Amino acid sequence: MTYAGLTKFARFQVASLSATAVDFCITILLKEIFGFHYLPSTSIGTFSGGLTNFMMCRNWVFRANEHGAFRQAFRYVITWTSSILLNISIVYLLTSIVGINYILSKIVTSIIIGVTFNYHLQRRFVFVRNHNSINGNKINRNL
Repeated sequence: MTYAGLTKFARFQVASLSATAVDFCITILLKEIFGFHYLPSTSIGTFSGGLTNFMMCRNWVFRANEHGAFRQAFRYVITWTSSILLNISIVYLLTSIVGINYILSKIVTSIIIGVTFNYHLQRRFVFVRNHNSINGNKINRNL
């Protein structure tokens, strides 16, 4: 990985940690203070963290704010919806089936999804610099 690639990955991690802090704070607040069930708390926390992540990634990590926000938002929603479903599913599995505390489940889930799923899709699909290409391959618009 190049220096620029490492810098981008490090920025993504900072954005992810910031979004995760928002996510966890809201999740714990809703669950522990307001008495919501852990699944809606997780969903709302994930949603809030996702908004934080989108804004940080668009403006700071990938510096892609000169490109169409609507197209990025649309692609982000696709990626993010998949991420939310994966987060909820894995937290449910680890908490309800395996019996792990929901906070530990969220930590494990966040690491798994963040490293294996979110970074790669955001870099290669959501915030790609040339929206006419994905992974550097030109898309034939005449098809």
